Amino acid sequence: MEKQQLKTAAYSMQDYLKFLIPSFIGIFLFIVPVTYKAELTIPVAMMAKIVQNVLGSSLPTIMTILMVLSAIATLLIKISNPAFVQKKGYIQTLFHVSPIWAAARILGAVFAVIALLQSGPEMIWSENTGGLLLNDLIPVLFSVFLFAGLLLPLLMNFGLLEFCGALFIKFMRPIFTLPGRSSIDCLASWLGDGTVGVLLTSKQYEEGYYTKREAAVIGTTFSVVSITFSIVILAQMKLEHLILPYYLTIVLAGLAAAVISPRIPPLSRKPDTFYEHAENPSLDEAIPAGYTPFRWGIRQAVETARNGKSIDAFFKEGFQNVLDLWLGVVPIVMALGTLALMVAEYTPVFQWLGAPFIPILTLLQVPEAAQAAQTMVIGFADMFLPSVIGMEIENDMTRFIIACVSVTQLIYMSEVGGLLLGSKIPVSFLELIIIFIQRTLITLPIIVLMANFIF
Repeated sequence: MEKQQLKTAAYSMQDYLKFLIPSFIGIFLFIVPVTYKAELTIPVAMMAKIVQNVLGSSLPTIMTILMVLSAIATLLIKISNPAFVQKKGYIQTLFHVSPIWAAARILGAVFAVIALLQSGPEMIWSENTGGLLLNDLIPVLFSVFLFAGLLLPLLMNFGLLEFCGALFIKFMRPIFTLPGRSSIDCLASWLGDGTVGVLLTSKQYEEGYYTKREAAVIGTTFSVVSITFSIVILAQMKLEHLILPYYLTIVLAGLAAAVISPRIPPLSRKPDTFYEHAENPSLDEAIPAGYTPFRWGIRQAVETARNGKSIDAFFKEGFQNVLDLWLGVVPIVMALGTLALMVAEYTPVFQWLGAPFIPILTLLQVPEAAQAAQTMVIGFADMFLPSVIGMEIENDMTRFIIACVSVTQLIYMSEVGGLLLGSKIPVSFLELIIIFIQRTLITLPIIVLMANFIF
């Protein structure tokens, strides 16, 4: 009887439009590539860039003030936890965090103030550590988070994810062990920005659409580096003429890592249970008899859109998303990213960690193996560091390999890694280190093989 009701469910044109119009706007904003100032990007990133240009040099100051306010509010609420805060669920969730994250927010605020004033130890505020984060990365996160946070509900709340889930489940589940809706996370990262992918994944996990394992896999595997940044890395290596073989190599290596990583620890050992505070967790992806994936996807999408939130709720959710990111995530990125860059810049730790790669690169017959070895691990601190060090290597093939590996590693503490740790996605710092090494070891032989065909 229930399935018969499913088959005969009737929807008005208004119901269909409530799914189609917001979803098409969301696709355009987050997925459709456009050209802005001779660069390939997506409209959300383009709007973010315009805001950056308008606010300019004031952004580091604005973000420092926000981080200081976040630290003060977290500290006060952590100490006193007044009754009015307990009654306000959103404020309680935003500021009443664990002692570790409270300490990280305070440390991020301290680092931001030092970097802004350029006072105190230079190792904190130099242009290669805290100064790099506060003046280069944090302004980008401010504007990307502003538009992504406000507009992500267009992708999430009007049926698009349900439609893609039904359409792609037969592809995503057997190959990547993931729901079909995760294809949208990947596209948003690939064509736009890895931070958008992490944000989208985290919100779906919190709402009960992904299990702990699925959220961890998607966050560490599908929050890929954007096309734009890949091109920047290649230009840094002075290999722009190899853009097509370069991107083909990245895709092949990235697919291999996406297939293998979810099937080995630590990701394979993550439980298939939902976020504890998710309201309506759901695992059922079965397509009822009598429905094609397309028809079932349309039905699910229209049903979601019809029962969707009001305009007021849409903007309220978007505004809360932005505050979550500005006050909760950005201080974590500032704290962890600065610490990682200080280690990379002022200690030989990454040279020591890179030493085991010398025999591996030598075995793979990579020219200038000793010089290339530390670039295999220093990307954990920041995605741009391997190309900064590798650009001094003379051999074209070795520079090509470094450019490819640095893009496929994905876990960078100055960006995606910090965002993952600051989000609700269930991954630890130690797990990120292991996944980073795994991705390097999986992708490196494939990249070297492709490089031997190309050069």
